[in-house]
Amino acid sequence: MGPVHLVPLTRDHVPAVLVIEKELFGAEAWSRWMVQSELDENHHYRAAIRDGELIGYAGLAVVDETEAWVQNIAVRAASQGQGVGRLLLEDLLAAAGDRTVGLEVASDNPAQHLYAKYGFETVGVRKRYYQPSGKDALVMLRGRP
Repeated sequence: MGPVHLVPLTRDHVPAVLVIEKELFGAEAWSRWMVQSELDENHHYRAAIRDGELIGYAGLAVVDETEAWVQNIAVRAASQGQGVGRLLLEDLLAAAGDRTVGLEVASDNPAQHLYAKYGFETVGVRKRYYQPSGKDALVMLRGRP
């Protein structure tokens, strides 16, 4: 198994992104249109590539000089627990610079522990945010004033 390389996520990656979305998020997976519209907005999106295969991706929307939001971090189930999510998160935080960074994460998603290690704090709950499951989302912020 080779090293992981982060490269800009492009439209060529969209089919593989959709496979990962379906694998991880099922009925709540992003559609092709949602993924492509994120790329069209020129948000900071990265693809994690190992041995020529897309094994994860992440995106950051920079709102202004003070605020950015993590749009998504996803790593194929077979590659989880190998530091890929951490690598993607570190890339997003570097792109965010001094900005306050926010994200929403399902209340039962173990990734919230990774976010806490990087200074994110839970500041709120969005009840029944994820549909159709009705799961709550934790709102987490890092570097808030």
